[in-house]
Amino acid sequence: MIKREGDSASASRRTILRAFAGGLAAISAGVHAEEFPNRTIKIVVPYPPGAINDVLARAIADQMTKSLKQSVIVENRAGGNTLIGTNAVATSKPDGYTLLQMPPAHAINASLVANLPYDSVKSFTPITLAASAPLLLLARKDAPAKNVKDLVRLAKEKPGQYTFGSSGTGGTAHLMGEMLQSVADIKMLHVPYKGTAPVITDLIGGQLDYTFGTYSGAASALKSDRVRVLAITSAERSPAFKDYPTIAESGYPTYDIEGWWAFAAPANTPAPIVERLNKAIVEAVNAPGLAPKLAMEGIRARGTTPKEFEAFLTKEIETWKTIIKDRGIKLDT
Repeated sequence: MIKREGDSASASRRTILRAFAGGLAAISAGVHAEEFPNRTIKIVVPYPPGAINDVLARAIADQMTKSLKQSVIVENRAGGNTLIGTNAVATSKPDGYTLLQMPPAHAINASLVANLPYDSVKSFTPITLAASAPLLLLARKDAPAKNVKDLVRLAKEKPGQYTFGSSGTGGTAHLMGEMLQSVADIKMLHVPYKGTAPVITDLIGGQLDYTFGTYSGAASALKSDRVRVLAITSAERSPAFKDYPTIAESGYPTYDIEGWWAFAAPANTPAPIVERLNKAIVEAVNAPGLAPKLAMEGIRARGTTPKEFEAFLTKEIETWKTIIKDRGIKLDT
């Protein structure tokens, strides 16, 4: 094939035009970042109002409002096991004004839900892992097990006879129970509920033997001595729960799972805007007026870089994928 001089000139022009267009896009992104934010920012929480996700998002929004000098509001878009709110953000304009408070369910749904309307990684721009907290392995007050070793021994003596409740199939509490069964080679009966409150109610009433729950969800029952803590789920002891052993130190060193709260924007959100949001959220969660309050609830302020959060999310997706596959977990239909 003969290469013509005109072809070379056209190729050069195309290269120049592409470079020029790229330069314009970079300039445009820089201009938008300098102006950002100039109107209200919305944080979508894919849960109903009142739960810890909502409370934390509103506390962070208040701090961001002060630092960014623009209103930051929370919009609760519950439903579909977090899919409704999550998809709303995935399909929003990538301009930094619509953010997702991303929970562990996001990583779980990547393997649990068939035909997701979005890609769990590619549809979002990571901003930061804001905070994390261990869950508590809770027992009814008169449960025979006093610690994890007791629970494992009893469960092996009577396979399938001890129950553990959760707020629903495929939720964090359910999968933490499945992970414990896997690492300890025991069999318990999972009892799914619709929400956390009825789980704690039945644990107090003796209809359930065990559950995994957040401190905030079980605080009232713990303070009134109506349930007991056997262990926590993080690899290391929590400063807030220093008297409670971890499952890892109870003989299962690979057991290391926490609840977490992160923030993400739609895919292709400009990097300068992401940097601005990252700085605002990290400052918010570590603010003197918020961080100590979170610590009292057993919540650890994190505040990672976008890349660190992206690596964390990828690892979480793989962890839950393994558990879901190995335990044959499927959503209730």
